[in-house]
Amino acid sequence: MNQYAHRLSDCTLTLRDAQGNIMPGRKVQAELTRHEFLFGCGCFWLQELLDPATPPQLKEKYQKYWETWKEVFNYATLPFYQGRYEPREGVTREETTLRSAKYLKERGFTVKGHPLCWHTASALWLLEKDNQAVLENQLARIRREIGAFHDYITLWDVINEVVIMPIFEKQENAITRLCQEMGRVPLVKAVFDMARQMDPNATLLLNDFNTSENYRQLIEDCLAAGVPIDVIGIQSHQHQGFWGMEKLEEVLARFEKFGKPMHFTENTFVSGDLMPAHIVDLNDWQVPEWPTTPEGEDRQARDVLTMVDRLFAHPQVEAFTNWDFEDGAWLGAPSGLVRKDGTVKPAYEALKQRVRKDWHTSLTLMTDENGQCRVEGFRGQYSLVCDGMEAAFTLNKTDKEQTITLG
Repeated sequence: MNQYAHRLSDCTLTLRDAQGNIMPGRKVQAELTRHEFLFGCGCFWLQELLDPATPPQLKEKYQKYWETWKEVFNYATLPFYQGRYEPREGVTREETTLRSAKYLKERGFTVKGHPLCWHTASALWLLEKDNQAVLENQLARIRREIGAFHDYITLWDVINEVVIMPIFEKQENAITRLCQEMGRVPLVKAVFDMARQMDPNATLLLNDFNTSENYRQLIEDCLAAGVPIDVIGIQSHQHQGFWGMEKLEEVLARFEKFGKPMHFTENTFVSGDLMPAHIVDLNDWQVPEWPTTPEGEDRQARDVLTMVDRLFAHPQVEAFTNWDFEDGAWLGAPSGLVRKDGTVKPAYEALKQRVRKDWHTSLTLMTDENGQCRVEGFRGQYSLVCDGMEAAFTLNKTDKEQTITLG
């Protein structure tokens, strides 16, 4: 049995011309243009590319990133960390972030906002407020951001890393203090309820790097409290080496029991020396230089493919995001798919091979006497060309018959 059968579908297309006449005996070319599965990668630098104030040399660099990025990915994550997005109360990066979201959406890419509430990278000015005012601020922020981006962002990491949130001691912040008073589940419910109120059709994620029983218990408790979680977000920053299949299977088994979609939201594989195993908080590893190496790049490519292949084969996994596109983006690590000079690594080529070739559908068909042809392939958006005319259709689970009008 095809291990990717759950990614495939079929549909009978009926072709008609502009006058409504069927089109028998026509050659048809059908090509997958965008997967239903979300293949993602961080895209924070897009804001700099689109900013008119960015120097030409940097623009050239980011333009090269964009041309490379869009060849593989259909899904972008944009930053909403409050400490950076709103460094002073009421002064936000809405204009530049909205420009990026609109640019992506207009070109057919799916966009996610990350995150709406998080204790790390939170706004320092929140510390001056009491807990009730902090909660009101977070709810108002959710109203503001989802309201402003409603037409362009359909997925949100509503709250991030809640397992550690009330016991986080690395940096004083108002969100940890609020979570200590409210408790994890009531805080999660408050922010999720506001997000759902603002956009009933949005896809709302709970996201965490903690993949233990503690996260499973949190999800169970949240669902019992009526928290409208649509997707379980799972991080895997593997700076200390690939999880290995045993751990990956353990994580999948732990969270598939909820019967909800899973998104592997932040995945990191380094192509240089691995971070020492004794480091507990990845942010504590500070080195003056962390170069990529040929051996590391080969390992990175193998690890990325091993993980992506397994996730694509799991019916509940709907998205995979490689966290860093370029080396040095986070922790100075060589964890990108392209080097600092913009040249691509083997991991990029390996992903491109999967998305553009191994898991791609390109069909040449003929319509029968009824103007019909049957399309079978990976689910997603397709282009259709017949008699020099082009149309688009979507191959999905449910629509087994579609009529395409050309001309």
